[in-house]
Amino acid sequence: MTIQILGSGCPSCQKLEANAKQAAEQLGITADFEKVTDSDKIVDMGVLVTPALAIDGTVKESGRVLSVEEIVAVLRAGA
Repeated sequence: MTIQILGSGCPSCQKLEANAKQAAEQLGITADFEKVTDSDKIVDMGVLVTPALAIDGTVKESGRVLSVEEIVAVLRAGA
């Protein structure tokens, strides 16, 4: 599984990445983490507002920092 954090690397992006790592750890999921900072690639993925969270290339949420609990729910639902 690849968990992608889409954004410029701002503090919100960093917080989203930290929350995603914590959520994966809570679930015992081994995941590769990828930072997507290229604006063209972010737009190509359909994201207009960052930060965004994608799982295996599918955007799950954008425009806000999800909590650890929200990311756990996303991972359980469709990952």
